[in-house]
Amino acid sequence: MIRYWLTIAVSLAAVLSVLPVGIIRAEPPDSPVKSGAASCARPDFRVVLDVGHTAKSPGAKSARGADEFDFNLRLAKQIDLALFEAGFAKTVLMVTGGPGIRSMYSRVARANELSANLLLSIHHDSVPNRFLEKWDYNGKPETFSDRFKGHSIFVSDDNRDPKDSLLFGSMLGQQLKARGLQYTPHYTERVMGRWQRTLLDANAGVYRYDTLFVLQKTQLPAVLLEAGSIANRDEELVMASPERQQLISAAVVDAVDSFCAAQPNKPTLQVAQRSKARRALSARSHRHARNRTDNGTPLTPVSQTNFDIH
Repeated sequence: MIRYWLTIAVSLAAVLSVLPVGIIRAEPPDSPVKSGAASCARPDFRVVLDVGHTAKSPGAKSARGADEFDFNLRLAKQIDLALFEAGFAKTVLMVTGGPGIRSMYSRVARANELSANLLLSIHHDSVPNRFLEKWDYNGKPETFSDRFKGHSIFVSDDNRDPKDSLLFGSMLGQQLKARGLQYTPHYTERVMGRWQRTLLDANAGVYRYDTLFVLQKTQLPAVLLEAGSIANRDEELVMASPERQQLISAAVVDAVDSFCAAQPNKPTLQVAQRSKARRALSARSHRHARNRTDNGTPLTPVSQTNFDIH
């Protein structure tokens, strides 16, 4: 009897030895991982990259006398390329011309016409004049301030969609932080005077700046990024480097992807209402632009106490 069972055991072992080992797996080894995370339809998602300022109204001066507009344009082009290569083929790089106020209305009108999902305005920071110091660079007198450095992110509570504006701002701040970049906290300090801002997200560096016109009047989620301080002599050099521009671009791509993935949960009615309001404001902006003299001066004076130009 023992010999009989021994023969059975040997035969069974021989059969099992030729069976594929994979039969003990619940799923084949190359089966996709199941995940409940939403994904982004990148080809259908449109980002408007607003290049801050214009060649005629170039914004701040760097510590070495370069125009902010040139920094903004270089970084925006790099972000545009990164988004396109990541599959966001509908991205629009928006560059405007002319003096500050006129270009500001043009930018808002164009952004509202584009049926976009998100606006990101690209800027580089300076400081209030009272913080500037004098120095000579290449034989020319220039001004600088090494007191502050770092990026900052702004949203407006007067934007039509402040919740999503803050959502993207926080996502962008987190992506910049994950890459070792630090935001500047100096906007919370009393020494900033009228430039002092409320910090909405202390982890990501998102500030509330209600009167920024490009954030206030666009009828879609809108965020303004001050990528770094070009008034700071060391940070100016860093901001001009391709490595920093690529780092920021990668952070923007990942933040846009996360924000895009969160959008399918938005009710269709809200999207439709935003589109309707976008068309209405665009029409008003066009009427304002036409209500000018031939030299571009508004017929009705524009009060800058109600908004700030960026």
